[in-house]
Amino acid sequence: MSDREFAGTTYFFAAESAAAPVSESPRSRMISAIKAGDEQAFGDFYREFAPLVHAILLARLPRHEVQDIVQEVFLAAYRHIGSLRDENALGGWLARIARNYVVDHYRAARPADELTGDIEGKRDLRLEASEALDAIRSLPIAYRETLVLRLVEGMSGNEIADLTGLSPDSVRVNLHRGMNLLRKSLGITGKKG
Repeated sequence: MSDREFAGTTYFFAAESAAAPVSESPRSRMISAIKAGDEQAFGDFYREFAPLVHAILLARLPRHEVQDIVQEVFLAAYRHIGSLRDENALGGWLARIARNYVVDHYRAARPADELTGDIEGKRDLRLEASEALDAIRSLPIAYRETLVLRLVEGMSGNEIADLTGLSPDSVRVNLHRGMNLLRKSLGITGKKG
């Protein structure tokens, strides 16, 4: 083996050993790419976490205001991604931004009642969905987000746990208790499941 070949082999091993401990998670690579201005990484971030943000906002705001605020939340997240201390807490960090936007929204304007009193007899799916969403909004806060993530966004318990940072057991309990309260609020008798 020549010195040159040996040097090349040594260099190769040195580069390999330097790269081995790094082993970034896909989420860490995504966050690094967003910090570097990668639009595709930000698009991936949006697709992964939009259901979480949408559910948080939908559980607290009138439906017609949610989509604009989802955009505002993601713009704020993009601007402040450098303040994220723990990349494993990305879902919780983003949820906090969304909840803060809700607080700011209600500080800025007094909410109007979404439903009028004369809705009796006008049964259609939109009205029923609106009533169900209002019923979810009337539940304790601990159950609202998990119910919207499950019922509106169609996420599984494990997906909810992954995005929110809650344990799968906590998600299960929140969904079970929340569904029981929702049934009671909607006047649905007889316990299912």
